[in-house]
Amino acid sequence: MSWQKEITEGITTAPQLAAALGLSPEAEAECARIIERYPMMITPYYLSLVDKDDPDDPIARMCVPSPDEFDPGGSFDTSGEASNTKLEGLQHKYGPTVLLLSTNVCAMYCRHCFRKRLVGLSDEELLERADEAIAYISSHREVNNVLVSGGDSLMNPNTVVRRYLSGLSAIEHLDLIRFGSRLPVTLPERIYGDAELLDMFAEYSKKKTLIVVTQFNHPRELTEKAALAVRSLLERGIQVRNQTVLLRGVNDSGEVLGELLSGLTRIGVSPYYIFQCRPVTGVKGRFQVPLVEGCRIVDEAKSRQNGIGKSVRYAMSHPRGKIEIIGRLPGSGEMIFKFHQAKDPAELARIFTVPLDGHETWLDGELRGI
Repeated sequence: MSWQKEITEGITTAPQLAAALGLSPEAEAECARIIERYPMMITPYYLSLVDKDDPDDPIARMCVPSPDEFDPGGSFDTSGEASNTKLEGLQHKYGPTVLLLSTNVCAMYCRHCFRKRLVGLSDEELLERADEAIAYISSHREVNNVLVSGGDSLMNPNTVVRRYLSGLSAIEHLDLIRFGSRLPVTLPERIYGDAELLDMFAEYSKKKTLIVVTQFNHPRELTEKAALAVRSLLERGIQVRNQTVLLRGVNDSGEVLGELLSGLTRIGVSPYYIFQCRPVTGVKGRFQVPLVEGCRIVDEAKSRQNGIGKSVRYAMSHPRGKIEIIGRLPGSGEMIFKFHQAKDPAELARIFTVPLDGHETWLDGELRGI
């Protein structure tokens, strides 16, 4: 099946999901109620990875709607995105880095997504957004890198991807361009099966350093097709890095997370971050792991790695900055944190401790304790 057909045949309704997974009429009705609020889209490829006989299957947990999504706790903007928006779809939180939300479309709507609001734009609107973003970055010489994200940046039409590549690669003060995409995981044929896309990347990788940042969360996502997508990028001079989200019921053990990190390095993907799952409405209660437990899981996973796998950082995207989660002081309830990036430059690299009782899954907005 071509990747275009995968999209058209994606699972988007409760009856489709019920037929595919053999859901009961009660489960189908509950699913229909959930997707009225939070849309569902699962590619046939990704659905094929689900173990239908396992009621706690980690792959299903990431793509199949759950009643837990009606939990009213949490927030829709957990890292202060609104306050950092300079143009429609452009965020500038840290001086050297600009984040571009190039599209609101994904091949699959992950149930742990921290942007659970989806609105489509026309190709003309997408190109206009690209032009505005390129102009902004050109006029801000402090910016040396850009992350083109979304949604999924590689769900943009190739004409839009080329506009970003051509415009951004011509900006002298940019050192590198990153594309955020989960397509190597959810729709790998979009990459290995699209010669035009790969040729574009090969062309522009000679002008600027290009990196695809993806999100593998479980070892079973590391299929032969996923590895082929990664290899197709690597062969054209594109680095591939991974940002895993620590998720309850998916990768919340040192053994599983360690297997994932090892599998990533084996296929040429550099583990980059392990992110604390954000306290998003509809996500918080189902997927978050306490910070103390998260440190134990990450440390155990890293103990199983070679030097490349050990370089991964455990962090959270907080309104005040990207905060590295270092560990717990022995014999104390204090946990150590460090600003890896900071909205306020005065806080950059600042180390601080916070007293935790072991149940906290996030730091409050005031960062009590510093």
